[in-house]
Amino acid sequence: MYPEEIKYTKDHEWVRINEDVAEIGITIFAEQLLGDVVFVDLPAVGDDLIQFSKFGEIESVKAVSDLFAPISGEIIEKNIDIDKFPETVNNDPFNKGWLLRVKIKDNSELQKLLDLKDYEKLIDEK
Repeated sequence: MYPEEIKYTKDHEWVRINEDVAEIGITIFAEQLLGDVVFVDLPAVGDDLIQFSKFGEIESVKAVSDLFAPISGEIIEKNIDIDKFPETVNNDPFNKGWLLRVKIKDNSELQKLLDLKDYEKLIDEK
């Protein structure tokens, strides 16, 4: 259910690394808690993210929740399909439902994230 090659945050964001680029999204656990996603507010390409700082909001039929950056870096791409089809976050959170792609500033920040085993422990406690 959860990809092993991905790193996770305690706030239920994920990050997939491809060389010096990080792809960011929210986990299945998060999207299930939210319910049907109706809007995602993301920063612009060229903006900088700071690890664990708020970078946007995700709105569902139930609530509005903050999004927190799993890693620092410059936004090089945002998923424009999410503007038109925010439900993609619910339907395919680890693939087509990605939110941002970021040029990684500091690879050592990955050590502050959870691997799959630790993330599964975290969600089992909830």
